[in-house]
Amino acid sequence: MGRSNRRQRRTQQNTPYEPVGNVEFPGIMGWMQRNGKILFLTGIVFMVLSVGAGAFASGLGNADPRDIVTPTPTSTADATATGEATPTEEPIERQYSSAPDMEIDPEQSYRAVIHLEAGDIVIDLLADAAPEYVNNFVFLARNRFYEGLTFHRVLPGFVAQAGDPLGTGTGGPGYTLEEETNNEPFEAGSLSMATSRAGVSGSQFFITLAPTPLLQDDFTVFGRVVEGMDILQGVTPRDPDLPGQPRGDVIQSIEIVEE
Repeated sequence: MGRSNRRQRRTQQNTPYEPVGNVEFPGIMGWMQRNGKILFLTGIVFMVLSVGAGAFASGLGNADPRDIVTPTPTSTADATATGEATPTEEPIERQYSSAPDMEIDPEQSYRAVIHLEAGDIVIDLLADAAPEYVNNFVFLARNRFYEGLTFHRVLPGFVAQAGDPLGTGTGGPGYTLEEETNNEPFEAGSLSMATSRAGVSGSQFFITLAPTPLLQDDFTVFGRVVEGMDILQGVTPRDPDLPGQPRGDVIQSIEIVEE
C-alpha cells in the first residue's frame, strides 16, 4: 500500500495541469462572461477610434495656414491639358562665325530706338553713307544681341560706348568688320563703331556726347541721334579700366524701325 500510494503521488506530480471548466457567474456578471469576446473587440475598436480622433483634432489645432497649399491653374497646365505648346523665349545668340550678309536696302530709311530705363534714344541710321555698318547693326539689334548689355564706358563730354557682351571693352560677336569711310562729321550724337588693333569691332559702338572732330580720321559715322539726347547725356559715367565703378546703364532692347 505504501509503495502504491507513493507511485500514485509521483504520477500525479508528473501530469501537466489541465485547465478547469468555466465557472458560471449569475446576473450581469454571467452575461459579461458569456459575451466576453464581443466586449473585448468592442473595447479595442472604441479605443482605436478615440486615439485617432484625438490625433486628428490635435493636428487641426496645430495646423499653420501657411502649410496649406492650394493648387491654382497655370498657363503651362492649361497648355498641357489642351495639347498646345507653351511659348518659350529663344536664347540670345552672341557668337557668330562671320559678319552677316547684306540684308538691308541702302535706299531704305532705318531708325534705331535704344530703350533704356530712363527713356529712349532715337537714332537715324545712315544706310546710304555706311551700308555695311548699318546692316551689321540692324542684324544684331533684330537678333536681340544688345538686350541686357550695358554702356560699359561713358566718359562725360566725350563718348558713351556699349555693345560688349563681356562688359569690359574687350568682347565682341566673334568677328570684325571691314572698315568703311565717309565724310560725315563727328557732331554731338554721332554713332560709330569702336575699333582696336584687331580691327573694327563687330558689335561695340559709341555715341559722341559732344563734337569730336579729332575722331574724323580714324572712325566713321553711321548714325545720328535725333531724339533723346538728354537721355544719352544722363547715362551713368564709368570707366571699366578703373576699380569700384558703378554698374553701367542696361540696354533693354534696340528696336529697328523702317521708314
